[in-house]
Amino acid sequence: MSGPFRRPAAAFSPKTAAALAILATLAAASAAAQFRGGRFGLRLQNNPPYDGAFQYCRAMYRRHPQGDGGGWTTDYPQADENLPFRFSELTKAPVSRDERGRFNHQIVGLTDEALYKCPIIIMQEVGSLYLDENDAVGLRDYLMKGGFLWVDDFWGEYAWRIFESEIRKALPSGTFPMIDLPNDHALFHMLYDVNGVAQIPSINVWIGTGQTSERFDSKVPHARAILDANRHMVVLITHNTDYSDAFEREGEDRSYFDRFAGLGYSFGINALIYAMTH
Repeated sequence: MSGPFRRPAAAFSPKTAAALAILATLAAASAAAQFRGGRFGLRLQNNPPYDGAFQYCRAMYRRHPQGDGGGWTTDYPQADENLPFRFSELTKAPVSRDERGRFNHQIVGLTDEALYKCPIIIMQEVGSLYLDENDAVGLRDYLMKGGFLWVDDFWGEYAWRIFESEIRKALPSGTFPMIDLPNDHALFHMLYDVNGVAQIPSINVWIGTGQTSERFDSKVPHARAILDANRHMVVLITHNTDYSDAFEREGEDRSYFDRFAGLGYSFGINALIYAMTH
């Protein structure tokens, strides 16, 4: 592949290459279907009504043709339910529930009116992010009107280049600087004192290898921010780590829970409080 997004070379048999081509075609068709009629082309329930209480808002996006990783549905719906559950346990913030007591959560497109009822939107696996012109305009408008974006769970430099090239369509570097968050930044000390960004792997990587880095070039986790003209954070970036898996998979393995759930929720709850108070 030519251009700025050059993957490391890999060897595939002809049969494997053909199978991957078929899967890529199906994935492209699926991504396109998400934006045609119905509920994004997927069997998803309608969003619950807005009641003024906190709801996890998952932002959906089109998949980049050279993207890396999964897509916008990664960790759905357990992360969307478990983070509000812990947020309700550990703070006094009002958190939205349905008539059965289940925690409400939203799926929003970047051009949806529902976006403006979300104080924070969350995206996973943004190494596969693609923004067209309308998406970029919608995201920038949302952020400039007080919204906040947290992107998480993308690994290595290739995924970083994809994400940075796409987010800059909405937030050009000349106007919206990016910084590394120092450990004394307020976000790390909202409710919990957190010692910077933790590296949290997916549960499968942890159980299978005992390692926290998922790629050969992802050994160092990063917490970064994109700032507006007034130096307010509008995007929180957690790279080379997977906080969402700490939410999604907390009940699946005791060793994973003991090692990563506390790290994940302390940072995640700090991020929610920061986003809704700054």
